[in-house]
Amino acid sequence: MILLHGAPDRSKNFAHVVHQLSDLPVTVYDRRGYGRSLEAGAQGGGFERHADDLLALLDETPSVVVGQSAGGAAALVAAARRPELFLALGMWEPPMTPWDWWPAEMKAQTAAWAGVEDPEALGEAFNRGLLGDERFDGLSERTRQLLRAEGAAFRADMASQEAPFADLDRLDMPILIGCGTVTGGASFTEVHRASARALGAELVVLEGADHSAHTNQPEAWAQFVRATVALAEGR
Repeated sequence: MILLHGAPDRSKNFAHVVHQLSDLPVTVYDRRGYGRSLEAGAQGGGFERHADDLLALLDETPSVVVGQSAGGAAALVAAARRPELFLALGMWEPPMTPWDWWPAEMKAQTAAWAGVEDPEALGEAFNRGLLGDERFDGLSERTRQLLRAEGAAFRADMASQEAPFADLDRLDMPILIGCGTVTGGASFTEVHRASARALGAELVVLEGADHSAHTNQPEAWAQFVRATVALAEGR
């Protein structure tokens, strides 16, 4: 089993989830351009490169893969390329931005992030918006610089969503899509329901969960992972 983090994020934020899954053989890693893999590719490379890395890590071993946000989208690219290697695929609030059912305002925001000229400025601005000025300024300079440097990979992940990034007709595995009720309310739940219909997936809605449920509700997110495993076991 492999868990893929979103954008911008890093594998250490799965720590509490992995603890909840101590009975399972779980692998996590920092995607190229993030965290400890920053030096592996400062530009990130986008979903295609991340799919290359995931498939290399699978090493021809059929596995369960669960991704959060952009990590789920990168896993989707890999699954469409090599569906026989995916026993089941779980995606938490995956951005299906290029497809018709995705909200126009979210398409515009993704395009705006993809078009920022200075990736370090993007990294800082995004994290300031996420954390607030006081928390961001309270971080160590080393951490602030890491968040700025991850802007290049984040921008590449956003640019990967300019056009459909996977052939959905090639998906031939059980798929579970998860979303929370906090991220965008009932309307956003319907967006993920549309994604589930298009992918032939099941949908799980966690009441009170948000986009970062893997960090702030690890027990619930671990249950989402286990539900994905159950789909693989039921094939």
